[in-house]
Amino acid sequence: MKLQTRLIDLEIRDQGPAKAPVVLLIMGLGMQLISWPSRLVDTLLGKGYRVIRFDNRDAGLSQRFPELGVPNLPWAWVRHSVGLPVCPPYSLQDMAQDTLSLLDALDITRAHVLGVDLGGMIGQHLALMAPDRVRSLCSVMSSSGARHLPGPEREVRAALLRPPASTDTAGLLAHQQALFHLLRSPGFPQDLEDQRRRLLAHIYRAVYPEGVVRQLTAVLADTSRAQALTQMGVPTLVVHGRQDPLLPLACGEDTARRIPQARLLSVEGMGHDLAPGVVQVLLEALLPHLKQH
Repeated sequence: MKLQTRLIDLEIRDQGPAKAPVVLLIMGLGMQLISWPSRLVDTLLGKGYRVIRFDNRDAGLSQRFPELGVPNLPWAWVRHSVGLPVCPPYSLQDMAQDTLSLLDALDITRAHVLGVDLGGMIGQHLALMAPDRVRSLCSVMSSSGARHLPGPEREVRAALLRPPASTDTAGLLAHQQALFHLLRSPGFPQDLEDQRRRLLAHIYRAVYPEGVVRQLTAVLADTSRAQALTQMGVPTLVVHGRQDPLLPLACGEDTARRIPQARLLSVEGMGHDLAPGVVQVLLEALLPHLKQH
């Protein structure tokens, strides 16, 4: 359903008892609320939580910002790599404010926050700007954004910058399958047919590459969060794959090192995806984390 907040129109999915503890799921770069594995969502619902998913700005069916233009992503990446400032159309703080406005519109006082990739970065900003609204944070395959951290493997970076060969359904599907192959978790079995169905569902629901460029530019511009994390007081679980080719393990290690008393779970065989086995490992760490806080 569409939710009109004080800042933005967001497409959301709100499931579970209205008075139950809330788990707010924040998805990653260019992904949609339907990207969350059903096993993860269903398990949280089965444990009695209220689960809220949404499309970030410029993704899925949420509000888009074409009036802000499309940044020159290769040039932004060059500037970022040599330590020069990047000027994004909007910031990750803006995206965190979107998330806070969602909680306000639903009259939710506090929520557990689970964010993957870009969603973990947004969750970190939310915990910094409104710590009283975040019961706990789980930051998965994300980063602190510190300057010294390693970047994506060369092949992955090239794939992110490369447009699809064609924009029909077959071309978009092939492009996404190639990218997800690079990001896969080598230590966990892949259900390629299920992946194909999920990617087609994304393509049929919404395709908006300009939004991905604006989101990624916001990530490249976000270099001050790392220092702020040292003052964060929200209970935090950091989960990261040892074989992550997009955000290497050092990114998760640095996040956990900076956040006071954060717990780090580094997963052998995990890349940068939510394969079924990865979801199982995540749940085994997440459920006690939620219950504790």
